[in-house]
Amino acid sequence: MNVITTVDPSNGRRRTTDLTETDETRLAVLADEASRAAQWLSGLGRPGRADLLDAIADALESRRADLVATAQSETGLSHPRLDQELTRSAVQLRMFGDVLRDGGYVEAAIDHAADTPLGRGPDLRRMLVPLGPVAVFGASNFPFAFSVVGGDTAAALAAGCPVVVKAHPSHPLTSHGSGAAIESAVRGMGGPGGVLALVYGEQAGRALVGHPVIRAAALTGSLGAARAIQAAIDERADPIPLYAELSSVNPIVVLPAAAATRGEQIAEGLFGSFTGSGGQLCTKPGLAFVPADPAGDRLVEALRERVASAGGAVLLNERIRDAFVERAAAFERAGARLAAQPEIDPGAGFTVAPVLLEVDLPGLTSEIADECFGPLMVVVRYREVAELDAVLATVPPSLTGAIHSGPLDDAGQVRRLVDVLVERSGRIVFDGYPTGVRVSWAQHHGGPWPSTNSVHTSVGATSIRRFLRPFAWQDAPEWLLPEELRDEFTGIARRVDGRWEPAHP
Repeated sequence: MNVITTVDPSNGRRRTTDLTETDETRLAVLADEASRAAQWLSGLGRPGRADLLDAIADALESRRADLVATAQSETGLSHPRLDQELTRSAVQLRMFGDVLRDGGYVEAAIDHAADTPLGRGPDLRRMLVPLGPVAVFGASNFPFAFSVVGGDTAAALAAGCPVVVKAHPSHPLTSHGSGAAIESAVRGMGGPGGVLALVYGEQAGRALVGHPVIRAAALTGSLGAARAIQAAIDERADPIPLYAELSSVNPIVVLPAAAATRGEQIAEGLFGSFTGSGGQLCTKPGLAFVPADPAGDRLVEALRERVASAGGAVLLNERIRDAFVERAAAFERAGARLAAQPEIDPGAGFTVAPVLLEVDLPGLTSEIADECFGPLMVVVRYREVAELDAVLATVPPSLTGAIHSGPLDDAGQVRRLVDVLVERSGRIVFDGYPTGVRVSWAQHHGGPWPSTNSVHTSVGATSIRRFLRPFAWQDAPEWLLPEELRDEFTGIARRVDGRWEPAHP
């Protein structure tokens, strides 16, 4: 079996680990365990699964120091960033505990047998039930929050679905340590193996989504990775859904009054948003539309100064570093002008210099209006706000769009820009920046293709919907029904005979 290696991106040093790539025999064992673990998760019920998620959050936090140190050595991300990300993982685990205790996510509905205009109608009861074991593909840029202990895992376990995670090769030891934290929480509740398992290696990932036990897959990654996973799924006898978060440009529009009244502040915010975490965030702004007037000039100059004095950014792996360098050069070949780039010593690791490019609105081509993963942003200079409606309609759909406006900006023009961005994104940010995605009940983290391939979000309470399916019981005996669908149960809100009935715990 091939031994797994790990690389420190800050210095390029490669180390061997005690981990090995997962072969077909081992995968078959893990899949069988996951299938059996589904029964245990179901038996816990909503309150028991909520307790499990709380226990996993506790286990994570008790291992915080070791996990953060390991992640730092594998990703080059800063200690404060990783420490905060681990906290985010614990927060979203506990949030799904709240989702389970609330119970509204099951969408329970009861229609008692009754006479209808079409004759006697049967007794029907419907709610959402777990899909079954789920494959999760860890993301390179979030070793906690979108990896083994990430939102996909939290949502799937909350739904009652065991999870098999394909560990990302950029942080195998972090993945292993995170998996151990989950396993300890499961053991502490008397649970079996198979609630959470890890596989390693590209071949194992392809085989995983082809295994008949797996009922859905979730990915945060590249278009290429999504296509490879989808190709493996297409070879199955029965199709399963792939929920993928992929490519996003996340345009920001700065209107003239905003540039005139707070240009310096906006420059500071833009700089932090496109360079934070090495620009390796799915919500990083790739395009900033700035007016070609004196106020816009001052904003861009302030942005140039910040970029020119910035230090290098450590990228997650060699592939990302090489792609960043290639894409930045391609943007310049397509007509974007280099506005600022500091001189840095890349050293032996995967360090790059932040890049600020500039282009006039007529020169914005499809090659430039594309995602570049890493600390690069293109400033697009426009002369009339009216020009933006048509241009924004040609920018690739994204997870987010943002508008900075001031009191003197025309409200009608703002409304038109909002209408365009609503059609081409999943979230609009007003007078702010898209990075720093809040984990909450109201969050939506998705958008039109190619930002995602699903209407469902990958962050927030409703992300649980991806791992559930509706099921109806017709004229079922009371004792066979889930408790949420029994007449005397009042613990969750339900729709009964067409009327909304609140919970009465």
